[in-house]
Amino acid sequence: MIVVTGASGQLGRLVIQSLLARNVPAAQIVAAVRNPARAADLAALGVQVRAADYTQPATLDAAFSGAEKLLLVSSSEVGQRFPQHKNVVDAAKRAGVKLLAYTSLLRADTSPLGLRDEHVATEQYLRESGVPHVVLRNGWYTENYLASIPPALQHGAYIGSAGEGRIASAARADYADAAAVVLTSLDQAGKVYELAGDTSYTLAEFAAELSRQSGKQIPYVNMSEAEFKGALLGAGLPEPIAALLADSDIGASKGGLFDDSRTLSQLIGRPTAALAALMQVALKH
Repeated sequence: MIVVTGASGQLGRLVIQSLLARNVPAAQIVAAVRNPARAADLAALGVQVRAADYTQPATLDAAFSGAEKLLLVSSSEVGQRFPQHKNVVDAAKRAGVKLLAYTSLLRADTSPLGLRDEHVATEQYLRESGVPHVVLRNGWYTENYLASIPPALQHGAYIGSAGEGRIASAARADYADAAAVVLTSLDQAGKVYELAGDTSYTLAEFAAELSRQSGKQIPYVNMSEAEFKGALLGAGLPEPIAALLADSDIGASKGGLFDDSRTLSQLIGRPTAALAALMQVALKH
């Protein structure tokens, strides 16, 4: 039995779809979610839906019962991630899980991104736990930048603080396929995968592609970290999210989101989705 945590979220849901596409029987997949009502579509496919809250260990024990493999999709609650992840690892150990796969951050051990800290702590705890595990160090999701297209078109500029840093992002679906491959493959314990897109771009190149596809001239405006954070706050983003995005762009300017190993495409057996194709889809919605 394979348990996927955070299964009603964007990544977890795609992982379950990928497992089904790989002919894993729906009855052998558990969608562990905080709110089971949000996974009604998965239940309709025959997937087991179980309540699981990272902050409530008793729910994790029930959700992980009978689990052979487990995907720990990292929590979205920055600042609370490590204690939540610790609860999941402890519950996996109690359940006798034979393989725990964890979604970490690209080159977490050397990353300049502030996001690294909780991932590094989780990886360390996993090593100390004795739970057989594999680490999926995911790079940036291309969707993170595509989400800024509407305001860029509205204001006539794409803003950020990534400078000339190259970003080897990949589609969320590519990372989901990688997780599904690892969960359905033998001898994965102890491995660490550095996962990123096949090709990279600067945000100036991203803006140039957006200009080409939209028919509007959208320049990239590079800002200081403080200026970019201020602009995000002005757009209505909560302070922690604005701070995180600005810090991540600064990290990107230092090479924190670049990788050219093509480990991701090798793992999934196909090229990662190209930025131009993903942008084309985003502009239609």
